[in-house]
Amino acid sequence: MTSDNDRRRGLLARLRGRPAARSRGRRRLGAAVRLFAALMLAGGAYTVFAPGAQAQDNPPLTGAAAEGKALFDVSCVTCHGRNAQGVEGRGPSLIGVGAASVEFQVSSGRMPMARQEAQAHRKPPVFTDEQTRQLAQYIQELGGGPVVPEGDELRDGGNVAAGGELFRINCSQCHAFGGGGGALSSGKFAPSLHPATDRQIYAAMLSGPQNMPVFGDNQLRPEQKADIIAYIQETLKHDQDPGGFNLGRYGPSTEGLAIFLVGIVALVFASLWIAGKS
Repeated sequence: MTSDNDRRRGLLARLRGRPAARSRGRRRLGAAVRLFAALMLAGGAYTVFAPGAQAQDNPPLTGAAAEGKALFDVSCVTCHGRNAQGVEGRGPSLIGVGAASVEFQVSSGRMPMARQEAQAHRKPPVFTDEQTRQLAQYIQELGGGPVVPEGDELRDGGNVAAGGELFRINCSQCHAFGGGGGALSSGKFAPSLHPATDRQIYAAMLSGPQNMPVFGDNQLRPEQKADIIAYIQETLKHDQDPGGFNLGRYGPSTEGLAIFLVGIVALVFASLWIAGKS
Protein backbone atom coordinates (compact mmCIF):
# COMPACT_ATOMS: atom_id res chain seq x y z
CA MET A 1 0.00 0.00 0.00
CA THR A 2 2.81 2.27 0.89
CA SER A 3 4.63 1.55 -2.34
CA ASP A 4 1.51 2.37 -4.41
CA ASN A 5 1.16 5.70 -2.61
CA ASP A 6 4.82 6.45 -3.26
CA ARG A 7 4.43 5.72 -6.93
CA ARG A 8 1.39 8.01 -7.13
CA ARG A 9 3.22 10.82 -5.39
CA GLY A 10 6.22 10.43 -7.73
CA LEU A 11 3.95 10.49 -10.78
CA LEU A 12 2.18 13.62 -9.55
CA ALA A 13 5.54 15.30 -8.89
CA ARG A 14 6.73 14.52 -12.40
CA LEU A 15 3.53 15.83 -13.89
CA ARG A 16 3.84 19.03 -11.87
CA GLY A 17 7.55 19.45 -12.94
CA ARG A 18 6.91 19.24 -16.68
CA PRO A 19 5.29 22.68 -17.02
CA ALA A 20 8.20 24.19 -15.03
CA ALA A 21 10.73 22.48 -17.32
CA ARG A 22 8.86 23.70 -20.39
CA SER A 23 8.85 27.25 -18.95
CA ARG A 24 12.61 27.19 -18.40
CA GLY A 25 13.14 25.90 -21.95
CA ARG A 26 11.02 28.71 -23.38
CA ARG A 27 12.99 31.29 -21.41
CA ARG A 28 16.31 29.92 -22.66
CA LEU A 29 15.05 29.86 -26.24
CA GLY A 30 13.77 33.42 -25.91
CA ALA A 31 17.14 34.60 -24.52
CA ALA A 32 18.97 32.92 -27.42
CA VAL A 33 16.64 34.58 -29.94
CA ARG A 34 17.13 37.99 -28.33
CA LEU A 35 20.93 37.56 -28.28
CA PHE A 36 20.94 36.58 -31.95
CA ALA A 37 18.78 39.59 -32.82
CA ALA A 38 21.10 41.92 -30.90
CA LEU A 39 24.15 40.53 -32.72
CA MET A 40 22.41 40.97 -36.07
CA LEU A 41 21.48 44.54 -35.17
CA ALA A 42 25.06 45.36 -34.12
CA GLY A 43 26.46 43.85 -37.30
CA GLY A 44 24.03 45.82 -39.42
CA ALA A 45 24.85 49.07 -37.63
CA TYR A 46 28.61 48.48 -38.16
CA THR A 47 28.03 47.76 -41.85
CA VAL A 48 26.09 51.00 -42.24
CA PHE A 49 28.40 53.31 -40.30
CA ALA A 50 31.86 51.80 -40.99
CA PRO A 51 32.21 53.26 -44.52
CA GLY A 52 31.37 56.69 -43.14
CA ALA A 53 34.01 56.36 -40.41
CA GLN A 54 36.58 55.26 -42.97
CA ALA A 55 35.72 58.22 -45.16
CA GLN A 56 36.28 60.52 -42.19
CA ASP A 57 39.71 58.93 -41.54
CA ASN A 58 40.73 59.70 -45.14
CA PRO A 59 39.31 63.14 -45.87
CA PRO A 60 39.65 64.53 -49.39
CA LEU A 61 42.79 66.55 -50.13
CA THR A 62 42.67 70.30 -50.57
CA GLY A 63 43.47 71.79 -53.95
CA ALA A 64 47.12 72.55 -53.11
CA ALA A 65 47.63 69.10 -51.59
CA ALA A 66 46.09 67.42 -54.65
CA GLU A 67 48.54 69.30 -56.88
CA GLY A 68 51.33 68.24 -54.53
CA LYS A 69 50.26 64.60 -54.75
CA ALA A 70 50.47 64.76 -58.55
CA LEU A 71 54.04 66.10 -58.27
CA PHE A 72 54.88 63.49 -55.62
CA ASP A 73 53.65 60.61 -57.78
CA VAL A 74 55.92 61.74 -60.61
CA SER A 75 59.10 62.76 -58.79
CA CYS A 76 59.15 61.20 -55.30
CA VAL A 77 57.27 57.91 -55.32
CA THR A 78 60.28 55.89 -56.51
CA CYS A 79 62.19 56.49 -53.28
CA HIS A 80 59.46 57.30 -50.78
CA GLY A 81 56.81 54.89 -52.02
CA ARG A 82 53.11 55.34 -52.57
CA ASN A 83 51.41 57.16 -49.72
CA ALA A 84 54.91 58.35 -48.66
CA GLN A 85 55.47 55.33 -46.42
CA GLY A 86 59.09 54.92 -47.54
CA VAL A 87 61.02 52.31 -49.53
CA GLU A 88 63.66 50.28 -47.73
CA GLY A 89 67.15 51.13 -48.96
CA ARG A 90 65.91 54.11 -50.99
CA GLY A 91 64.10 56.65 -48.89
CA PRO A 92 62.51 57.05 -45.45
CA SER A 93 58.85 57.39 -44.60
CA LEU A 94 57.52 60.93 -44.74
CA ILE A 95 54.54 60.28 -42.48
CA GLY A 96 54.69 62.79 -39.65
CA VAL A 97 57.70 64.81 -40.87
CA GLY A 98 55.46 67.76 -41.65
CA ALA A 99 55.56 70.52 -44.21
CA ALA A 100 58.68 72.03 -42.60
CA SER A 101 60.90 69.09 -43.54
CA VAL A 102 59.64 69.02 -47.13
CA GLU A 103 60.09 72.76 -47.54
CA PHE A 104 63.68 72.65 -46.27
CA GLN A 105 64.76 69.67 -48.37
CA VAL A 106 63.01 70.66 -51.60
CA SER A 107 63.53 74.44 -51.56
CA SER A 108 67.28 74.00 -50.96
CA GLY A 109 67.57 71.49 -53.83
CA ARG A 110 68.61 68.64 -51.55
CA MET A 111 65.61 66.68 -52.76
CA PRO A 112 65.20 64.99 -55.12
CA MET A 113 68.66 63.46 -54.56
CA ALA A 114 70.81 62.73 -57.59
CA ARG A 115 72.28 59.63 -55.88
CA GLN A 116 72.45 58.00 -52.47
CA GLU A 117 75.19 59.59 -50.36
CA ALA A 118 76.03 60.09 -46.71
CA GLN A 119 74.31 63.46 -46.87
CA ALA A 120 72.23 65.41 -49.37
CA HIS A 121 74.05 68.38 -50.89
CA ARG A 122 72.56 71.79 -51.58
CA LYS A 123 71.96 72.47 -55.27
CA PRO A 124 69.62 74.55 -57.44
CA PRO A 125 66.03 73.54 -56.65
CA VAL A 126 64.07 71.43 -59.12
CA PHE A 127 60.67 72.78 -58.10
CA THR A 128 59.36 76.34 -57.96
CA ASP A 129 58.33 77.94 -54.67
CA GLU A 130 54.67 77.24 -55.44
CA GLN A 131 55.33 73.60 -56.26
CA THR A 132 57.38 73.25 -53.07
CA ARG A 133 54.46 74.57 -51.02
CA GLN A 134 52.13 72.11 -52.79
CA LEU A 135 54.37 69.15 -52.01
CA ALA A 136 54.69 70.33 -48.41
CA GLN A 137 50.90 70.67 -48.11
CA TYR A 138 50.38 67.13 -49.42
CA ILE A 139 52.78 65.62 -46.85
CA GLN A 140 51.23 67.78 -44.14
CA GLU A 141 47.71 66.56 -44.86
CA LEU A 142 48.97 62.99 -45.22
CA GLY A 143 50.56 62.66 -41.79
CA GLY A 144 50.82 66.00 -40.00
CA GLY A 145 53.94 67.46 -38.39
CA PRO A 146 55.69 70.83 -37.84
CA VAL A 147 54.81 73.73 -40.13
CA VAL A 148 56.81 76.89 -40.94
CA PRO A 149 54.90 80.11 -40.17
CA GLU A 150 53.60 82.20 -43.04
CA GLY A 151 55.76 84.92 -44.54
CA ASP A 152 59.28 85.26 -45.91
CA GLU A 153 60.77 87.68 -43.34
CA LEU A 154 60.66 85.45 -40.27
CA ARG A 155 63.38 87.45 -38.51
CA ASP A 156 61.18 90.55 -38.13
CA GLY A 157 61.29 91.73 -34.54
CA GLY A 158 64.23 89.48 -33.73
CA ASN A 159 66.87 90.57 -31.20
CA VAL A 160 70.27 90.26 -32.88
CA ALA A 161 72.24 90.30 -29.61
CA ALA A 162 70.08 87.57 -28.05
CA GLY A 163 70.24 85.62 -31.30
CA GLY A 164 74.03 85.76 -31.24
CA GLU A 165 74.14 84.30 -27.75
CA LEU A 166 71.68 81.52 -28.70
CA PHE A 167 73.65 80.79 -31.88
CA ARG A 168 76.95 80.44 -30.01
CA ILE A 169 75.32 78.08 -27.47
CA ASN A 170 73.29 75.89 -29.83
CA CYS A 171 74.69 76.19 -33.37
CA SER A 172 78.35 77.21 -33.45
CA GLN A 173 79.66 73.76 -32.49
CA CYS A 174 78.69 72.44 -35.92
CA HIS A 175 78.17 75.47 -38.14
CA ALA A 176 81.22 77.32 -36.72
CA PHE A 177 81.17 80.79 -35.20
CA GLY A 178 81.08 82.41 -38.62
CA GLY A 179 78.31 80.19 -39.99
CA GLY A 180 80.60 78.64 -42.59
CA GLY A 181 79.83 75.05 -41.58
CA GLY A 182 82.17 72.24 -40.70
CA ALA A 183 82.95 68.55 -41.10
CA LEU A 184 81.21 65.85 -39.06
CA SER A 185 81.75 62.10 -38.81
CA SER A 186 81.01 59.40 -41.43
CA GLY A 187 81.21 61.74 -44.40
CA LYS A 188 78.58 64.13 -43.10
CA PHE A 189 78.95 67.86 -42.55
CA ALA A 190 77.20 70.93 -41.21
CA PRO A 191 76.47 73.12 -44.24
CA SER A 192 77.23 76.81 -44.60
CA LEU A 193 74.39 79.07 -43.52
CA HIS A 194 75.15 81.87 -45.94
CA PRO A 195 72.85 80.74 -48.80
CA ALA A 196 69.96 79.87 -46.45
CA THR A 197 66.76 81.93 -46.40
CA ASP A 198 64.70 82.79 -43.33
CA ARG A 199 62.20 80.01 -44.08
CA GLN A 200 64.93 77.43 -44.68
CA ILE A 201 66.65 78.20 -41.37
CA TYR A 202 63.33 78.07 -39.51
CA ALA A 203 62.37 74.80 -41.26
CA ALA A 204 65.74 73.26 -40.41
CA MET A 205 65.30 74.09 -36.73
CA LEU A 206 61.84 72.51 -36.73
CA SER A 207 62.73 69.35 -38.69
CA GLY A 208 66.36 68.62 -37.74
CA PRO A 209 67.73 67.46 -41.11
CA GLN A 210 70.65 64.99 -41.29
CA ASN A 211 72.65 65.15 -38.00
CA MET A 212 71.05 68.38 -36.81
CA PRO A 213 68.94 68.07 -33.65
CA VAL A 214 65.32 69.19 -33.66
CA PHE A 215 64.70 72.56 -32.02
CA GLY A 216 60.95 72.48 -31.49
CA ASP A 217 59.03 75.18 -29.69
CA ASN A 218 59.79 73.46 -26.38
CA GLN A 219 63.55 73.83 -26.99
CA LEU A 220 63.55 77.23 -28.69
CA ARG A 221 60.49 79.44 -28.59
CA PRO A 222 59.33 81.03 -31.87
CA GLU A 223 60.68 84.42 -30.78
CA GLN A 224 64.06 82.82 -30.02
CA LYS A 225 64.10 81.28 -33.48
CA ALA A 226 63.46 84.75 -34.88
CA ASP A 227 66.41 86.05 -32.82
CA ILE A 228 68.75 83.41 -34.26
CA ILE A 229 67.61 84.07 -37.82
CA ALA A 230 68.10 87.81 -37.31
CA TYR A 231 71.65 87.22 -36.07
CA ILE A 232 72.50 84.95 -39.01
CA GLN A 233 71.00 87.20 -41.66
CA GLU A 234 71.97 90.58 -40.31
CA THR A 235 75.35 89.89 -38.70
CA LEU A 236 77.03 86.76 -40.04
CA LYS A 237 76.13 87.47 -43.67
CA HIS A 238 77.20 91.12 -43.51
CA ASP A 239 80.30 90.90 -41.32
CA GLN A 240 83.14 92.67 -43.13
CA ASP A 241 85.82 90.77 -41.16
CA PRO A 242 87.41 93.79 -39.48
CA GLY A 243 90.12 91.51 -38.08
CA GLY A 244 91.48 90.73 -41.53
CA PHE A 245 91.33 87.71 -43.84
CA ASN A 246 88.61 85.33 -42.64
CA LEU A 247 90.28 82.09 -43.84
CA GLY A 248 86.91 80.79 -44.97
CA ARG A 249 85.47 81.13 -41.45
CA TYR A 250 86.07 77.46 -40.79
CA GLY A 251 87.30 78.01 -37.26
CA PRO A 252 90.53 77.10 -35.41
CA SER A 253 91.59 74.29 -37.78
CA THR A 254 92.31 76.58 -40.73
CA GLU A 255 93.68 79.26 -38.42
CA GLY A 256 96.12 76.79 -36.84
CA LEU A 257 97.18 75.50 -40.27
CA ALA A 258 97.74 79.04 -41.52
CA ILE A 259 99.80 79.90 -38.44
CA PHE A 260 101.93 76.79 -38.94
CA LEU A 261 102.47 77.20 -42.68
CA VAL A 262 103.05 80.94 -42.60
CA GLY A 263 104.21 81.88 -39.12
CA ILE A 264 106.32 78.87 -38.09
CA VAL A 265 107.89 78.48 -41.53
CA ALA A 266 108.73 82.19 -41.58
CA LEU A 267 110.33 81.92 -38.13
CA VAL A 268 112.39 78.89 -39.20
CA PHE A 269 113.70 80.67 -42.28
CA ALA A 270 114.40 83.81 -40.25
CA SER A 271 116.34 81.74 -37.71
CA LEU A 272 118.37 80.05 -40.47
CA TRP A 273 119.09 83.41 -42.09
CA ILE A 274 120.25 84.93 -38.82
CA ALA A 275 122.39 81.85 -38.10
CA GLY A 276 123.95 82.07 -41.57
CA LYS A 277 124.76 85.78 -41.14
CA SER A 278 126.35 85.23 -37.77
